Amino acid sequence: MLADFGYGVIVITFLVSIYAIFASIFGQFKQSQKWIESSRLAMQLTFPLTTLASLTLIYLLVSNDYNVSFVYEVTSRTMPVYLKVTALWGGQAGSLLFWSWLLSLFMTAVTLRKWDRDREFLPWVVLVASVTLAFFIGLNVFYENPFTRFWQTFSGVTPATFRPAGAIPFTPADGNGLNPLLRHPGMIIHPPMLYLGFVAFVIPYAFAIASLVTGRTDDRWTRITRRWTLWAWLFLSLGLVLGGRWAYDVLGWGGYWGWDPVEIAAFMPWLSGTAFLHSVMIQEKRGMLKHWNMILVILTYSLVIFGTFLTRSGVLSSVHSFAQSAIGPAFFIFIGLTFVISIALLIWRWPELKAEAQMNSMLSREALFLLNNLLFISILVVCFWGVIFPLISELATGAKVTVGPPFYERATGPLFAALVVLMGIAPLSAWGHSTVKTLGKAILKPLIAAVVVMLAIVAYFLLNPVLINGYFPYALVGLFVTITTAFITLYEFWRASAARSRAQKENIFLALWRLAGRNRRRYGGYTIHLGVVLMAFGIIGIEMFQTETQGTIARNQSIELAGYTMTFKDLQEFDLRNADGTPMQNVSRSIVEVSRDGQVLTTLYPRRDYYYDSQQPMTIPGVRSTLQDDFYILLVDWQPISSVGATFKVYHNPLVNWLWFGSAIFILGTFIAAWPDKDPEVAPARARKTSAVYQPGD
Repeated sequence: MLADFGYGVIVITFLVSIYAIFASIFGQFKQSQKWIESSRLAMQLTFPLTTLASLTLIYLLVSNDYNVSFVYEVTSRTMPVYLKVTALWGGQAGSLLFWSWLLSLFMTAVTLRKWDRDREFLPWVVLVASVTLAFFIGLNVFYENPFTRFWQTFSGVTPATFRPAGAIPFTPADGNGLNPLLRHPGMIIHPPMLYLGFVAFVIPYAFAIASLVTGRTDDRWTRITRRWTLWAWLFLSLGLVLGGRWAYDVLGWGGYWGWDPVEIAAFMPWLSGTAFLHSVMIQEKRGMLKHWNMILVILTYSLVIFGTFLTRSGVLSSVHSFAQSAIGPAFFIFIGLTFVISIALLIWRWPELKAEAQMNSMLSREALFLLNNLLFISILVVCFWGVIFPLISELATGAKVTVGPPFYERATGPLFAALVVLMGIAPLSAWGHSTVKTLGKAILKPLIAAVVVMLAIVAYFLLNPVLINGYFPYALVGLFVTITTAFITLYEFWRASAARSRAQKENIFLALWRLAGRNRRRYGGYTIHLGVVLMAFGIIGIEMFQTETQGTIARNQSIELAGYTMTFKDLQEFDLRNADGTPMQNVSRSIVEVSRDGQVLTTLYPRRDYYYDSQQPMTIPGVRSTLQDDFYILLVDWQPISSVGATFKVYHNPLVNWLWFGSAIFILGTFIAAWPDKDPEVAPARARKTSAVYQPGD
């Protein structure tokens, strides 16, 4: 049976990873290059093995083999082939196998690099990777076997890895089908992006541990893993953005971020990873913050595993409940062991990680970057406390007390505002030393431009007092901060490109292109910052000026909100059918007209779909989108009143599309920063000389 073959491959992969662990330890202990090389080859062997296991499971999914319980849980005959393939990560067991496949892919790529300069790192990198892989593939072997089959026994149908005594195989006629929420295009891409980000962060962690064990505490490990970290951060960022878009499109609450525990679980390693990306530059440039970087990379790895633990354990209530199971204790033990061992190694090497330079100015770039990182960690602490508080409250009182969005928003809002301010100021400061005078001179012109724009915004609100609400003072502060930072960033682009244009007699756009090509890391960072401030602009709009209403209306009646009028015209109910004529899903689609000032702007079709296979509904909003706002309509319910009518929930979301536009710029900037140079491991010499003068392109 093919399922038995797939499970056998998983078991072999687990044994090979265990062998790689012991071979690397034995080879290092005996100083035997043959054993170390054997561990490397074993690590490489896991990739074709996990590929074979994954392809086997995909074949079972596509071929509708409902004797396999995982196939039964996540697919049905009505699902298209592409959804059956992506169902690999639509359930618990398959997603764990997918995780293992990604890790084996990344580690194989790492072990194929030239190790001539870093031979002493090799056994420890293989060891860390193999331990992580053995844990995740072991979950498939002992807890969540994706190849478990159904067996008919005297007492009924039961899933089991091995045939119970006297049992015969049982194959249901059809499967349950994938959760409708997972059929959205965003959810086809969102989980793999998160997994890519999570798994890729294992690489810098492995090199950090290798650095601690071998005593090579210089910045070599950070230079090797710099682009790995950037790509990991890129994938994790993409995952978070796509998850926000998915929430906006299908969850039916008119928002993009609900401070859900699983959302926060993915956000926390992003916070620590972002801090690491900033501080690692200080180590490379000034030989400082070595302790800080080790702590951050250990923390990021632990949070990656912790995030997966929260997603999979089922200990917290979440909209991601379709991915829960009872494997939490295994995660808890693994997190505890790896974290304790990592911290022990750090304490052992602590004296060797001393800084090579001193921080001489509180306005220097390294000082401002350190403050930036402290803000990131402060946000992380808030998020971590909010996530674990329900668990602590349950242990202490017996009642699980959840922490809602108001807690996070009030606690993190000022911290995010301070981060946006630092995004504008920190890149303008010099390494080693800066003064108030030099920084003030650099930001003067952008600040004046920001003040002029803010005066125009205030005048607009005074002319439209209906827009002013209780959040208005906070919105003004947020807008001033984001606009100032945006102007500073744009001014830096213009100043550097204009200087090169004059010097080289080039078109200013060509000058900017060549500057960015010469220093991708710097100008990629500027582009990321520009994307962030555009995202912040959108967040301020929807969070502080969103309005909503709800009403039950008959045909040709209307609901008004924020100057818009929606008119209910009709309701259609019909079935979508398969090729054989069997019903696939029921569609209840309303037809509404959106108008303003008596002029019809568009016709929208908010709907509710009911999937017969999974017996679950999904809400699809009707949205009229512009750069100014979204008019967002949900079909909540329908019922006969005096005549046939329907209940609608309507949102007005100002500036929300700046969030998605800014996200695209953000991702573009990350691509620029992460794009490899001709020799990605050759970095410029560390700047030891200090200067208070800012130079464009520095």
